[in-house]
Amino acid sequence: MSRLGTATPALALVLLAVTVAGVGAQGAALEDPDYYGQEIWSQEPYYTRPESEPETFSPPLPAGPGEEWEPRPQEPRAPKRATKPKKAPKREKSALEPPPPGCPPLGLETLKITDFQLHASTVKRYGLGAHRGRLNIQAGINENDFYDGAWCAGRNDLQQWIEVDARRLTRFTGVITQGRNSLWLSDWVTSYKVMVSNDSHTWVTVKNGSGDMIFEGNSEKEIPVLNELPVPMVARYIRINPRSWFDNGSICMRMEILGCPLPDPNNYYHRRNEMTTTDDLDFKHHNYKEMRQLMKVVNEMCPNITRIYNIGKSHQGLKLYAVEISDHPGEHEVGEPEFHYIAGAHGNEVLGRELLLLLVQFLCQEYLARNARIVHLVEETRIHILPSLNPDGYEKAYEGGSELGGWSLGRWTHDGIDINNNFPDLNTLLWEAEDQQNGPRKVPNHYIAIPEWFLSENATVATETRAVIAWMEKIPFVLGGNLQGGELVVAYPYDLVRSPWKTQEHTPTPDDHVFRWLAYSYASTHRLMTDARRRVCHTEEFQKEEGTVNGASWHTVAGSLNDFSYLHTNCFELSIYVGCDKYPHESQLPEEWENNRESLIVFMEQVHRGIKGLVRDSHGKGIPNAIISVEGVNHDIRTANDGDYWRLLNPGEYVVTAKAEGFTASTKNCMVGYDMGATRCDFTLSKTNMARIREIMEKFGKQPVSLPARRLKLRGRKRRQRG
Repeated sequence: MSRLGTATPALALVLLAVTVAGVGAQGAALEDPDYYGQEIWSQEPYYTRPESEPETFSPPLPAGPGEEWEPRPQEPRAPKRATKPKKAPKREKSALEPPPPGCPPLGLETLKITDFQLHASTVKRYGLGAHRGRLNIQAGINENDFYDGAWCAGRNDLQQWIEVDARRLTRFTGVITQGRNSLWLSDWVTSYKVMVSNDSHTWVTVKNGSGDMIFEGNSEKEIPVLNELPVPMVARYIRINPRSWFDNGSICMRMEILGCPLPDPNNYYHRRNEMTTTDDLDFKHHNYKEMRQLMKVVNEMCPNITRIYNIGKSHQGLKLYAVEISDHPGEHEVGEPEFHYIAGAHGNEVLGRELLLLLVQFLCQEYLARNARIVHLVEETRIHILPSLNPDGYEKAYEGGSELGGWSLGRWTHDGIDINNNFPDLNTLLWEAEDQQNGPRKVPNHYIAIPEWFLSENATVATETRAVIAWMEKIPFVLGGNLQGGELVVAYPYDLVRSPWKTQEHTPTPDDHVFRWLAYSYASTHRLMTDARRRVCHTEEFQKEEGTVNGASWHTVAGSLNDFSYLHTNCFELSIYVGCDKYPHESQLPEEWENNRESLIVFMEQVHRGIKGLVRDSHGKGIPNAIISVEGVNHDIRTANDGDYWRLLNPGEYVVTAKAEGFTASTKNCMVGYDMGATRCDFTLSKTNMARIREIMEKFGKQPVSLPARRLKLRGRKRRQRG
């Protein structure tokens, strides 16, 4: 893929002026004077900058032949409730306080640390083994299976420990802990020691003066607690030794280790596994104002193909900004499909937001560099990118930071609504109509109307949800993806089970084969989704379907964006879960971009699969709202205002019918090939005789006679005459 030539230095200079000009959520609008108030941003990771800090301590390396290393004397072990050694000052960080500058996480949460690098003294059972002691890991529905919510020791005594093998010398700077994720049990560690080693046999305990340092742990099971080491420790292994735990619970914990691996140019294993990127993009987390500034920079770089607009406001009044990328921004081109990406419906699922901001930059750069693939995509598609649907929730998560927000801080809107399942439940309306075999069908198989109760002001509907619905009704989207986090899978509709008494049931749409292909197009081009060697994020194994899953067979959700989009609009919508870690550390963004970049592009290209065309009358005028039906598929779509349409289909031959009120239906065979690019399939409809009569009579101010009503009137007159 070509890279930006002369435009690259310009982008670098512009991006140096981007961001950190204020962290207030209520940033000024794009046109405000203070919009340009910015500070210089350094692309050097903060943990590599010179710091004033205590001298690093390194335990001695293992003794050579004939040598003997004597560890420093340590205090005898105290019983569980005995008088404790000298205690460190409490360093608990609230969920709203970001971590101080220092080393990034080693990667327990992101799975960069493998299961083979985690060890423990004892385990209660396999499902509570050391491999489950990862920050924010979630337990399965049945907590007694292989996927429980923490490492739990086999015994509750002071000899228990869990350790991490970094596999190289590492400068350890801190530890983050949580309790056990469980609906029923309360297990967490309230204090612990930290030890380091270079050989996993001889250990040095972190000291506080002359005594072992006791770090204060958790006071409940979900809020992460950060403890920094008083002096950074250089070693290969780090071990956590619980000293006390919740009175009515057991020794259970989840954790993340903060550390900077030391460079080792001679180690081929580490160099082979280090991920790098050649893209010159702004790899950082952006708060609301920084996001708008970045959009402005991209718009100034590519004014001919970008447009910034908003679809509405959040509950707190923040504008929901979107970036349009097209060769004619601001207008719908007849015959050109519309595509969208949405991220941030859950404010704490930050990776999707940053991936879309990176995608906007990338498309601009590559278009300027005349990358043929990107130029074709931009000129043949109208792309809309909405990176933050829930900016209120994101600001909460941003304040907590990437490691201290826990699993749910910022997930919901300001008024406590989950946007992802806040849409009207149209599935039930459709299925009830289908089950009524006797009597006329009142609900169509597409464009199902929104119930009146949902439109009322008293309905529990987020302002962000209403904004998205209005946006999707205004623009004739063909394909869309909403980026989420916490898993690594692509979910396709339906998301709601048809059997009301079940919580999991495969519930396919009439377009199931198309949805499966769309999901696979993303998953198969992702670096990890279809990798059979990778471990599961939390509890679910998706490899049997190649990194894809039917939403209802995973967990049922009523009123999802995917189902609503399919039943109320023409748009085929999928949920793309882009990473196990909802809010990865800034240092992980380049690798996550490499994981998802090709997938993001390939998925957009799928909007050109199937058939497309125009439905016109005999005078060549486009017919809006005409119905396009495919034989054997019980789901129709409709034409846009100009009479153009797009119907996603897999390769094959299809019998397609176009019909509209007042026109005679037209049917033809349309062939979809394997090459990328939709097959053109146009229709010309003639008006019915009744429509022509009505048109003539209306022209002369008369109303056409209703023949059925006329017949009934004549029959009634004959009956009266007989009587």
